[in-house]
Amino acid sequence: MTDIPRRAVTRTAKLASLPLGFAGRAALGLGKRVTGMASDVVSAEVQQRTAEHLFSVLGQLKGGAMKFGQALSIFEAALPEELAGPYRQALTKLQEAAPPLPASSVHRVLEQQLGPDWRAKFREFDDSPAAAASIGQVHRGIWKKGRGGIPVAVKVQYPGAGEALLADLTQLSRMAGLFRVIQPGLDIKPLLAELRARITEELDYELEASSQRAFADAYQGDDQIYVPKVVASSPRVLVTEWIEGRPLAKVISEGTKEERDHAGLLLSVLHFSAPTRAGLLHADPHPGNFRILPDGRLGVIDFGAVARMPGGHPEPIGRLTRMALDGDADAVLRGLREEGFVKPDVEVDASAILGYLRPILEPIAVPEFHFTRAWLRGEATRVGNPRGSAYQLGKNLNLPPSYLLIHRVTLGSIGVLCQLEATAPYRAVVERWLPGFAGPDAIEAPAA
Repeated sequence: MTDIPRRAVTRTAKLASLPLGFAGRAALGLGKRVTGMASDVVSAEVQQRTAEHLFSVLGQLKGGAMKFGQALSIFEAALPEELAGPYRQALTKLQEAAPPLPASSVHRVLEQQLGPDWRAKFREFDDSPAAAASIGQVHRGIWKKGRGGIPVAVKVQYPGAGEALLADLTQLSRMAGLFRVIQPGLDIKPLLAELRARITEELDYELEASSQRAFADAYQGDDQIYVPKVVASSPRVLVTEWIEGRPLAKVISEGTKEERDHAGLLLSVLHFSAPTRAGLLHADPHPGNFRILPDGRLGVIDFGAVARMPGGHPEPIGRLTRMALDGDADAVLRGLREEGFVKPDVEVDASAILGYLRPILEPIAVPEFHFTRAWLRGEATRVGNPRGSAYQLGKNLNLPPSYLLIHRVTLGSIGVLCQLEATAPYRAVVERWLPGFAGPDAIEAPAA
């Protein structure tokens, strides 16, 4: 495959093949039903073919289409099991792989970004990519430093990635209804709007390098989290230390209970501690961005999407969560109004609000919680069933813009914990790191 296609008509045609392909397979399913084939067999076949087609098109296009697939894949744990099976493998592939960019194109980008003598900066450079992402791919190399050099990961942005990303998101926003096949309760448009709003930041590898340096400094010497150091950077190329580790997707699919529990705990520590320690929230919690290192630490390898939170997590989150767990319905409603979650002219019952929130907070209501796909599906059904009382109440709630990214990252992180089926003392993590949850003295300063 060559560089990202430049002509919008080519990309649009490929994206348009998704609904057409599904319609064709749906017709096939109808025909088989007429002949008497069991409906569950037909449905499984249609779902499997749709999943394969989805992966093929999104993976080939890279850009916004693949980024959308990566974002979507973290929500697969909320799907009913009879639907999740055919899609899980295809969607998870989007977290780890995509067709590679040719070596000649990679060399051109390196020359433009690191200079005509870019090869002199490396002892070794592997033209075959080690991994691919939505807007770039990663190559292994040995950076010339010291006697032995430094093993590095070289992230190279695809030529035309910015234009392709914007074009894909525009096209996909017009096709949001298609993805109800995969997750009927997922509102795609806000997700696409958020991705578009963050395009400029994610395309700038210099900005990503700055974020990664802040994380690396914050977790220097930490016994749970490891962030590789930045070696060199430019707007379209980022060189960082290479880390060896087991991809989190492998832990999800093959890990023992102990390994999955351990990974889940480390993910929660990263989520809640980073705003306090680094002033940043890692905002892309799909499994492709994490490795479990040989020493047991969580390696974090992508900082293109972050939320800047210099004051840490907003204190009202912890305070209102504690009030809800304590059963103080009136105080919770007052706090939600103050923060803009309930608009001034909306009349809601305080006890009903508490009843809506309390099941969602179960993971931190007990000393230890077991995240499961079944639990997540139950919650998704409870709040997403149009005939349910929770759904009707939820329509009265508002999500302030300042909380939008925090909300999405939290939901994404929960999705990964449910993929892991992890058990851990999450309440203790929240008590230590979430401002307002257990009072101002609960947050301990990290070791120097």
